[in-house]
Amino acid sequence: MRYQYPLEMSFKIVALTPQFFLRDAQGRELMYVRQKMFKLREDISVFSDSSKQQQIYTIRADRIIDFSARYSFTSNVNQQNYGSVKRRGVASLWSATYDIFDPNGQPRYFMKEADPWVKVADGCFTSIPFLGFFSGYVFHPSYLINDVATGQPVMRLTKQPALFEGRFRCEAVNPHLSDYDEVLMLLSYMMMLLLERRRG
Repeated sequence: MRYQYPLEMSFKIVALTPQFFLRDAQGRELMYVRQKMFKLREDISVFSDSSKQQQIYTIRADRIIDFSARYSFTSNVNQQNYGSVKRRGVASLWSATYDIFDPNGQPRYFMKEADPWVKVADGCFTSIPFLGFFSGYVFHPSYLINDVATGQPVMRLTKQPALFEGRFRCEAVNPHLSDYDEVLMLLSYMMMLLLERRRG
């Protein structure tokens, strides 16, 4: 693996334009996203840091309606296709469930919430005026990525206590991931959080 865990993913809750950060255990920026507003189809630029001097990945949706869209990942360094992620329709109405595909479109991993009830409680608490700002200190949804072949978890993302921002701790359950699989899963987590943040 190329990164030092645990990683931190974070975004501001109150912001006109969504900004997303991925940092390593030492606080160094690894990826930065500033999502463009009012676009009919997602086309997200991922930079190496918030200076936006080097774009490292592009995330593109295959359709305008995001409920069933597939989001493809491409390296801007060598134009390598890293694969894609897609929300699993009906299951996602109850819990966040996503399929992660390799560059050939074959299922490689799947992502789902460890306990859907935690997300329901978190969403209800967040909607309460004023008190909702403190939801980050009460409920902590966790999202697991599992290997399709073995069904075993390989990476975990857990919401952390935070005020006025969403903060998540990312841990590698499997310490022997390849660089490719690591990037594929981190980009999938980032896209999932952007989508789930929009849904509320």
